[in-house]
Amino acid sequence: MKYSVNKEEKYSVFKLQEDNLNSILAPKLKSQLVILSNEGVKNLIFDLSDVKYVDSSGLSAILTANRLWKALGSFVLTGITHPSVKKLIEISRLDTVLTIIPTVKESIEFVFMEELEREIESEDED
Repeated sequence: MKYSVNKEEKYSVFKLQEDNLNSILAPKLKSQLVILSNEGVKNLIFDLSDVKYVDSSGLSAILTANRLWKALGSFVLTGITHPSVKKLIEISRLDTVLTIIPTVKESIEFVFMEELEREIESEDED
């Protein structure tokens, strides 16, 4: 599985560098996502801009990430440019469950905004 991880202070960008996110890659991807969550990555931006096809196993891996990061911070899906990937996410209604933002740049801005909101909420609780 080819991918890159760009770790910054407040977020990490995980870019899958494969054409297909399918049953062959999904278990490896899930393992890598668990490792990242255990390393303390608070906010994950998952970039699918290279991906042209996703199957149900791939969707399961994406949902695993969403579940992992619900407790940690933010999970953002970005780079959904290929029509077949976009259509599958819409058909499966995951666009109502996941945070999907068009570009990595906009995703980073979203994560910073979410972080700010969490900081304000925690100050209000104190």
